[in-house]
Amino acid sequence: MADPRGFLKTRERELPARRPVSLRLMDWKEVYEQQESGVLRRQAGRCMDCGIPFCHSGCPLGNLIPEWNDLIRRGHDRDAVERLHATNNFPEFTGKLCPAPCESSCVLGINQPPVTIKQVEASIAEIAFNNGWITPHPPERLTGKTVAVVGSGPAGLAAAQQLTRAGHTVAVYERDDRIGGLLRYGIPDFKMEKRHIDARIAQMTAEGTRFRAGVDIGTDITWDDLKQRYDAVIIATGALVPRDLPIPGRDLDGIHFAMDYLTQQNRVVAGGTVDSQITAEGKHVVVIGGGDTGADCIGTAHRQKALGVTNLAIGKQPPHERPEHQPWPMTPTIFEISSAHEEGGERMFLASTVEFLGNEAGEVRAIRVAETEFVDGRRVPKAGTEREIPADLVLLALGFTGPERHTIDPQLGLRADERGNIARDGDYQTDEPGVFVAGDAGRGQSLIVWAIAEGRAAASAVDRYLEGETQLPFPVKPTDRALAL
Repeated sequence: MADPRGFLKTRERELPARRPVSLRLMDWKEVYEQQESGVLRRQAGRCMDCGIPFCHSGCPLGNLIPEWNDLIRRGHDRDAVERLHATNNFPEFTGKLCPAPCESSCVLGINQPPVTIKQVEASIAEIAFNNGWITPHPPERLTGKTVAVVGSGPAGLAAAQQLTRAGHTVAVYERDDRIGGLLRYGIPDFKMEKRHIDARIAQMTAEGTRFRAGVDIGTDITWDDLKQRYDAVIIATGALVPRDLPIPGRDLDGIHFAMDYLTQQNRVVAGGTVDSQITAEGKHVVVIGGGDTGADCIGTAHRQKALGVTNLAIGKQPPHERPEHQPWPMTPTIFEISSAHEEGGERMFLASTVEFLGNEAGEVRAIRVAETEFVDGRRVPKAGTEREIPADLVLLALGFTGPERHTIDPQLGLRADERGNIARDGDYQTDEPGVFVAGDAGRGQSLIVWAIAEGRAAASAVDRYLEGETQLPFPVKPTDRALAL
């Protein structure tokens, strides 16, 4: 397995080039260019015959990373495609959107840059689609059992595909007008074009999965009615309640949650229209929050021709190298420059937002910020360091607090766990028999790779519930946590 001298022959870590900033800001296409096949094979060849592949434990899906790295190195592309899909339903999603905890636990990463696992994964998926190797896998027989999956994000789609292939009749419900959840309307096209979702939906439809877009469970159909119609129900609605910033001036016009802003632009890119769209054009934009969602807002604002973009993070700037308290194989918190940061704007750390300031029309005109200081482990504004930053548009990208429960609670009466998520047992089942939870709705805000892993695991639990046994894999338990946690 793998080339035992590959990491000695190719010591440099090489990723695909990003399209020039001046060019990519003119459209919404993905920022990365395609990697030349020779470079891809050399990079895959850096994967060591390390004996204990810690990348397996770093990946919630348990991807057989050294195996498909070696297959790509040796030119056995189709075998690599099959090996990758054995553990991951949607490698094109994770290959483009996952922060790659597998790379943080790569053994080569102890004293060299780690293997480009994420890029190899994305390239395998691209090779598969380009060669027509992504084909439907309908079940050999039908069980006569029915399953409703509520939510069409990565967890819901993974669960639906697994259960359809097991022979159950599966219907996926989505309240938006198109299938995909946050993959569709939360992720900008410059990170992942939506043709990838469309291709998977076509495959799943051909396999027998039924999709019901534009149906809001709890309103159009009650949860109790859904439970009566189906033998099992999987709640995969995500954790969509945004974290707010309740400080003076929060009620001013021009202050919005990041996901409202991103969703509108994604609808426009998809060919839709949005009345009174939130736009950054000609405005001083301030994005509060230093995570991936904040970076998505930065890239979107640049493409909308903002006058300027400032990104505020309340904490310290992360170090450029792995800190001592996060040794290998943990996932370290390090300073990263995403494609959106590369495109311009200013990043400010240790910046505590104190107040939103408005004009006579009730619109935000500036933000008062102060330097963050740490008092008894708490982050608080340091007195005497306040200053103003111009702001015509403020985007709150502070994460999410949990799933929307306004219809689930009164209609199903499900219990919440200590973190405010929908409580479930070790088999993803809630207190209501036959009702299961997968993904962020039960886990809290997390990574796409965890959502897919939980969707696959929940499908296995549902199959066992319906049939008494299952042949589907069960990659993770609800209590499992990444090495970083």
